[in-house]
Amino acid sequence: MSVPIKGTKRDMLHLIDDDLAVQYLPAKKIKRNRLALACKPHDVFFFCIVPSQNLDNAWNADALTACNRAQTYWLQAMSRRSENAEGYEIKFALDQDAFPAPKWPTRSLDELLEVTFREANIDHDHHPGLLRLIGAKQDLA
Repeated sequence: MSVPIKGTKRDMLHLIDDDLAVQYLPAKKIKRNRLALACKPHDVFFFCIVPSQNLDNAWNADALTACNRAQTYWLQAMSRRSENAEGYEIKFALDQDAFPAPKWPTRSLDELLEVTFREANIDHDHHPGLLRLIGAKQDLA
């Protein structure tokens, strides 16, 4: 879920327990994606949002293709919006050996998710992020 945060320009990505999402939010507001641990050159890791629905949409189809290919190749997925086109252009590195192979973290994916989304994991019905999404008063005490 994208949750508005006071004092920031952009909403912040939150994970939400599926039961809570279904109970409190309209189906159209729930985004179902997968997260994959991804890497930029020189071991700069991040979570990549991988589409899991609406794969007939050019943006989602191209993003999924890029994620699959990025498992074995250095590449960039670049928006084609400036060309007035839908989707991404996938550009492979000219030299695949231009960067060292990633040194993947030894922590489990669950541990990495827990650390990354520590404050942004909506796992109970009094979480401030959920309360903001449904327009409920927050206990600020």
